[in-house]
Amino acid sequence: MNEPKPLPGLVIATYGRHYQVTHNDSIYRCVTRGKQSGVACGDRVVFEVTASGQGVIESILPRDNLLHRSVEHRSKLIAANVSLIVIVVAPEPSFYDLLINRCLVAAEAAHIRPIICLNKFDLGEPAQAALVRLQPYITLGYPVIAVSAHHDIAPLRPYMAGQTSVFVGQSGMGKSSLINALAPDARTTVGDISQALDSGRHTTTSARMYALDASSRLIDSPGMQSFGLNHVQADQLDQLFVEFRPYIGRCKFNNCRHVHEPGCAVIAASAREEISPTRLAAYQAILASLSSSQR
Repeated sequence: MNEPKPLPGLVIATYGRHYQVTHNDSIYRCVTRGKQSGVACGDRVVFEVTASGQGVIESILPRDNLLHRSVEHRSKLIAANVSLIVIVVAPEPSFYDLLINRCLVAAEAAHIRPIICLNKFDLGEPAQAALVRLQPYITLGYPVIAVSAHHDIAPLRPYMAGQTSVFVGQSGMGKSSLINALAPDARTTVGDISQALDSGRHTTTSARMYALDASSRLIDSPGMQSFGLNHVQADQLDQLFVEFRPYIGRCKFNNCRHVHEPGCAVIAASAREEISPTRLAAYQAILASLSSSQR
């Protein structure tokens, strides 16, 4: 009897401790050996076929990067080996600036290029107001792309060409509708928006990859209301705010945290409006949460 031969594969979906792995256009439903876990959508793996359409993941090949969120000792893997993070926001329900900033910090920490996608741009005045709220990110050099999933997604396509993109964002922003427009075969569930709660219902419970063309893929991730960053060290957080970098090292104290220390170059830059006060406030809020959890 022939021994099963290890095969290279790509993880295209994660469902708890179960995974879909593709090899030579065939899809296998896989588990991991023993209690091993830590497999992310987008991982390149080595697996063995155990039965028709089934297999066991033996190992994860080295990653280019890993996007994940974490709180204290728990980590939630989002996607591996991606080249673009698409942070999806919308005028309704209202989006959280702090969540955008946390997503941007995670992108900078993982060395993945981020863009912000403003969906539902057909909503008129609320959409224009949302675009004004996003102006500070445009000033920082982060692309903000305005689209409508139900009318026009053309502005988004050039950014995704040749990329492996991951969509992140809070529930209700229309992420699933965008993916259905980009990849009609996706047929992802589109959730209703609860006006009373001013938040969307979670409709995506797993991460899944879709092919847009021969060289472009996208990964859908579950909607989130928060983005834990406990894997980021508190003393390195300032480096992940791109506009802080020219001022780091110019503070009076070498261990300046940019909160209330005298002679802080970052706080002085914010007072001169060279750094957005809302971004400084976001940094300080994230720093407080990291400092508390990492004590």
